[in-house]
Amino acid sequence: MTTGELDRTPARGSTEQGIIIVKATIVGTALFVVTAIFAAAVFTTAAQWVGAVTAMALFMVGVFAFLWGFWNAIQRSREEEVSVTQLFLLLGAGTPAAVRRTMLSMLAIQVVTAFGTAIWRLDGPDGSPGSSLAVGLLVPMFGLGMNGLWAAYHANFGPRLDADGAPMREASANSRQDGGTSTASIDQNEDHG
Repeated sequence: MTTGELDRTPARGSTEQGIIIVKATIVGTALFVVTAIFAAAVFTTAAQWVGAVTAMALFMVGVFAFLWGFWNAIQRSREEEVSVTQLFLLLGAGTPAAVRRTMLSMLAIQVVTAFGTAIWRLDGPDGSPGSSLAVGLLVPMFGLGMNGLWAAYHANFGPRLDADGAPMREASANSRQDGGTSTASIDQNEDHG
């Protein structure tokens, strides 16, 4: 930021935070719904390829987002109380209701579309059991991954608590501000007689 510019970064936990992740989830879900229904309705080899490739691409993006979000949540968990339900299901007060509603709706649409299209065409085009549309069952990983990515960067989590329920210190007992080691004796070489 150069001199004179205003910092317009939205506050963590606001609806403006992470709007790109929310929009990407909406676009990915819409793309999946269109290609999966098209593949189930037309049910040609080309249509099935389009549906399967889209589903696999969204699955791969979801796995990457899941791992990226999980890694960043682990980093935040050193100072904040992060739970799995807050991270991947966006539960709790740390996620704005509008974001939670949108992201969980997209996840529900992915699940319904995946099961609906897989059940619609249980058999392949030649009558053999199984269909390439079953690949769509992997797509909800996209929704879970995007939820985790959004929460890891933008959700408000409470401070990490100690065993008594009191907020922990800023620096943990094992980390020192200067990065040095202690010079105090720990009596390892004392006579244990």
